[in-house]
Amino acid sequence: MTPWAAPDVTEELGKSDPMGTRNEIAALPPEADLARADSLAREIFSDIANKWAFLIVEFLGQRTMRFGELRDHIGGISHKMLTQNLRMLEHNGLIERTVHPTIPPRVEYALTEAGVALRAVVDGMCGWTQKYLGHIEAARRRG
Repeated sequence: MTPWAAPDVTEELGKSDPMGTRNEIAALPPEADLARADSLAREIFSDIANKWAFLIVEFLGQRTMRFGELRDHIGGISHKMLTQNLRMLEHNGLIERTVHPTIPPRVEYALTEAGVALRAVVDGMCGWTQKYLGHIEAARRRG
């Protein structure tokens, strides 16, 4: 039985969403920590599991960069999409944004400790993709 299916937890979450909103989950009793962790993990994964976030993490793993540098290295990403992804990664504690008090202002982005750890996961996924690319392509051709 999953932690969020326990009767006492389900009653507190409400009937509309068995996983609950972030606020509902935060208000759960300590014994519901597994439900909270599972829900937040899904939310974070949903945020970071996109091609742009992975590329941003990969490039910032090489060195600290400014917005324009990131845009140039990534290629094909719009200003709006890069901004959204940088804000999301910062919100999730994976990158830090440093504003230097110069004229004009200079803003740099770098991975946090959590971001460095995520980069190792991203690198593992890239290695997995390279290893099984032929297998995946063959499966897709079969239909």
